[in-house]
Amino acid sequence: MTDLTIRPLTAEQWPALEDLFGKAGASNGCWCMYWRIGPRYRSRPRADNKEDLARLAAAGSAGAPGAGAAAGSAGIAPGLLAFDGGVAVGWCELAPRADLGWLARTRYLQPPDDLPVWSVPCFYVRRTHRGRGVTDALIAAAISAASAAGAPALEAYPVDIAVPGHTRNLFGGIASTFARHGFGVVARHKPDRPVMRRPLTAPA
Repeated sequence: MTDLTIRPLTAEQWPALEDLFGKAGASNGCWCMYWRIGPRYRSRPRADNKEDLARLAAAGSAGAPGAGAAAGSAGIAPGLLAFDGGVAVGWCELAPRADLGWLARTRYLQPPDDLPVWSVPCFYVRRTHRGRGVTDALIAAAISAASAAGAPALEAYPVDIAVPGHTRNLFGGIASTFARHGFGVVARHKPDRPVMRRPLTAPA
């Protein structure tokens, strides 16, 4: 698809995200809290996860830090929405890796260095639009957004489906898709889960 519009998640766009995620909150009520607070998102009321993401969206709108368990960097929207006309058809989380504390605690996604990269760890695409280039559009927009924010690189944690027995949980995207956008493997602690990066600025 070439006619998608990508917008950051702000309070203004929140109703569109609610429509995309549905009452269940996408991925069994995660509301994109997994990489911020870890597996305990499952034991919380789904309404709490939803409220935390809504706070982050409002904080990104107002230029103020988020609150509570989901607090993030000041003035940063927590992700991007892809729109087909007036309907949100895709989402990706986008944030400084330092805001996504559970990444560092996931053994096979350990950071290879201390570079203050931004991360794009997960995607959600409306069922009617899967396989139509929504993820590609979100990746391209994430590259632009992270670069504009001054990030030295954008990091991703996709599944390498060329590896036999790979996980079928593809919420992180597919490695070959990221390779098309200039990402290279910088670490591989688990055969099917590479850590991939795209440099965004020339080294000093």
